[in-house]
Amino acid sequence: MRGRFFVLVLAVLALAAAGCGGEDDATTGDTGAATATTDAATTAAETPETPTEPTAGAEETTTGPTTEAEDTGDGQAAPADCDGLLVGIAGPFTGDAASIGQEQLNWARFALERFNADNGTNFALVEADTQLDPAQATTVAQQFVSNGDILAVVGPAGSQEAEAVGPIFEPDNLAYIGMSATRTSLTGGDYPTFFRVVPNDDAQGPTDATYMVDELGAQNVFIIDDQTSYSTGLADIVQPLLEEAGVTVTRDSVPQDQTDFSALVSRISDDTDIVFLPWQLAASAQLFSQQMEEQGKTATIFGSDGLFSPDDFSAEGAYVSSFAPDITALPEQAELVEAYTEQYGEFGTFGPPTYAATQVALTAVLAACEAGDVSREAVLEQVGDVTITDSILGAPLTFDANGDVEGAQFYIFRIEGGEYVLVE
Repeated sequence: MRGRFFVLVLAVLALAAAGCGGEDDATTGDTGAATATTDAATTAAETPETPTEPTAGAEETTTGPTTEAEDTGDGQAAPADCDGLLVGIAGPFTGDAASIGQEQLNWARFALERFNADNGTNFALVEADTQLDPAQATTVAQQFVSNGDILAVVGPAGSQEAEAVGPIFEPDNLAYIGMSATRTSLTGGDYPTFFRVVPNDDAQGPTDATYMVDELGAQNVFIIDDQTSYSTGLADIVQPLLEEAGVTVTRDSVPQDQTDFSALVSRISDDTDIVFLPWQLAASAQLFSQQMEEQGKTATIFGSDGLFSPDDFSAEGAYVSSFAPDITALPEQAELVEAYTEQYGEFGTFGPPTYAATQVALTAVLAACEAGDVSREAVLEQVGDVTITDSILGAPLTFDANGDVEGAQFYIFRIEGGEYVLVE
């Protein structure tokens, strides 16, 4: 059990169904059941000032409590006092990062449907839009804290947002589970109610730098951060690793809301091999690549996990790292992929970790409820004990003492004809 109290704010969804329960040790397997049928629809909050109201789940045949989400149990519903418990979800559902945020929201809804169907619960998500803005994330966090029915939170998406909401969640022991925030310092002790289901930048930085040197033969690399804590932190990890390998590194910076990169592109020297963009907005990287082409720049773009968005970034020959595998290539996830795509359409690598984070939150809430303590403190403690034996990400999911997921790794993709092809 983790040596601190853990609170988890569960995001209330408007698509719900019935299902089966979990054990006190908060251990679960990845659900393999068909998507639950629901009658209610959920709409993402338009602004952080107005999180969507939870929607009650549709009536559904339920199954009993189970340790493994694949099991259907003995037909018993969850305890009555577990009915209607809430989880919050915060993400960039509108704005420049909306393509990522909507994918994350859809996967959270999908996870909720399946969890309720498999566990006999009627949990719900409370959805709030942050637009990847720390100020809006702060407003959302205050609203979540003031809603005593929210027991845990999934998100927010960006590292700068996770930093902003930590001091708000901590006094109320509200656990929040990151699905895409990778800044290493988030699990350094300053945010004791934070967990994440993706690896941190201490894993991403060496992965990216090593690939640039060993596989791409980099000699001259131009690093451009976007002035967010995520971007500068990752750039600060990659730069010395490249320099230690004998690579010449040039460093520059640009605001995240920049809309014209022509002047910056003009500073890319002819002998630059790689331009490393640890950015969060894939559409900005696409514009950057177009302006590179206009100026005849031939350096290869290497993007961090924030650029993994096939709809927004398709620069031919570019490389992108990712904190999650392509689950469409995992045979054991074929049923899950088919069920999701039938309901929501195609997806990238930001959605599946959100499914996992939502599953963690719901599992912890149910475990706390079954243990007879429906409080944020109890949920927080249960989060640290959650184990998903067959997670959607292709490996068991469990947390270390700091709240990082154990054994996680980054993956490298190359863009070929608009497709993201796994190369490492």
